[in-house]
Amino acid sequence: ICFYITPIGEEDSEQRRHADFMMEYIIKPAVAEFGLTVVRADQMGKPGMIGKQVIGHILNARLVIVDLSFHNPNVFYELCLRHVTRLPTVQVKRMVDTIPFDLNQYRTISIETRDPYTLMPKIQTYTAEVANQVRRSLEDAEYGDNPISLYYPSTKLTWTDK
Repeated sequence: ICFYITPIGEEDSEQRRHADFMMEYIIKPAVAEFGLTVVRADQMGKPGMIGKQVIGHILNARLVIVDLSFHNPNVFYELCLRHVTRLPTVQVKRMVDTIPFDLNQYRTISIETRDPYTLMPKIQTYTAEVANQVRRSLEDAEYGDNPISLYYPSTKLTWTDK
């Protein structure tokens, strides 16, 4: 599983269109060669508490791709949970967005989305950049380079399923 953490927004909102576009045209093609299935919170059809299911995916997915676009607080919260697992994570964002200081030190793929005439010719390039970061993350799955691992290198969240 590749869990895609992203601002989802309301139906037909800019956030939803962005999340749908990124998932279909960049994220899914980028992870296909690794045999990963992309899962996004709003597309989980299992009955029950969505929050529990989201946290389960954050803690158990082989890979998480997190989209820091739109400065969504839930996205940052979910990224923090993933950081303490020290499992493979790839960060992406819209080029127009800045990210907080604690995160801007880590490789984040910036994607120009404002203009279709700029975006469309570069989709393959963006997909290749994401795939390259996925490959590097999966090759060293225990590395987990992030603010938690930098400042508290012995910290790693472990859990058992009930």
